[in-house]
Amino acid sequence: MSDAAQPTIAEVRAAAEAVKAAIDRHLEAVSSPNAADDPAVSAAYEQLAAAAIAYDQLLYEVYDEVTPFEIPGDEGPGGYHGPEQPEAISVLIRRDYHVVDPKRLRAQAERLDETLTPGGAGGVNSAIGVLFGEYEPDEIAARSEEFGLEEADSTLWVAAAEPTEPGEWLPEPFEHADPQLLICRFDVSEVYDDEDLDD
Repeated sequence: MSDAAQPTIAEVRAAAEAVKAAIDRHLEAVSSPNAADDPAVSAAYEQLAAAAIAYDQLLYEVYDEVTPFEIPGDEGPGGYHGPEQPEAISVLIRRDYHVVDPKRLRAQAERLDETLTPGGAGGVNSAIGVLFGEYEPDEIAARSEEFGLEEADSTLWVAAAEPTEPGEWLPEPFEHADPQLLICRFDVSEVYDDEDLDD
């Protein structure tokens, strides 16, 4: 067993307060009239990143929990190597679903498209095309059970990007997903729930 002193709850609370203070400093810096050329913005960003990382580490050590976001660091090959002030961002979303009730999925699609006759050709694939053509992805996520789907893992990446012309990247929309341009990400997975149960 290690003799190293374990962090205390008070230290976690202090780290949380440091994050809050760093957020206030960052907001003050970016909202100043000279933010575009002010080195204080970069300094505030670095301070916020450092405070968030310290809090995340203490939170894990004391409570075996993590925050729902990641602050890219400069260390290692996986660190953030994008611009400090990107001209554009790209939001990449992946949501997986299990098709748990194909009949319900097909029935929902048939209500929307009269050309889908019961038992007709295309089956589940045609039904999926109809539903995703009719509803926004967020609505399908909210109503997944109603559509015979079960939500699985999902992830959302926000990455720095270069401004593009309309239609420029459409032929290969996911080819240039570069982890080194990742500003933040948000993951949802049952793995985290399973780990909590194991603990």
